[in-house]
Amino acid sequence: MILPSKHLGEDRALLHVGAEILALLDEPKTVSRLWAELKGVRTGRSETSSLTYDWFVLALDLLYALEAVELNQGRIEKRTQ
Repeated sequence: MILPSKHLGEDRALLHVGAEILALLDEPKTVSRLWAELKGVRTGRSETSSLTYDWFVLALDLLYALEAVELNQGRIEKRTQ
């Protein structure tokens, strides 16, 4: 689930989805804005599979557990340290 495997493609692994989320965090954003932007980016690429909202939230949870992002005043932002 976190890493790609025999039954889970690279584009669906939580680390890959998390990396896509981090790439979109050039400024603090709400969860809904991040979700909309990620869907837009993934729709533009034919080689990626569709992503459900619950999988997106799992990737956000992973980033939070790894202390890569934090919630500040209702917005997700990259951690600076």
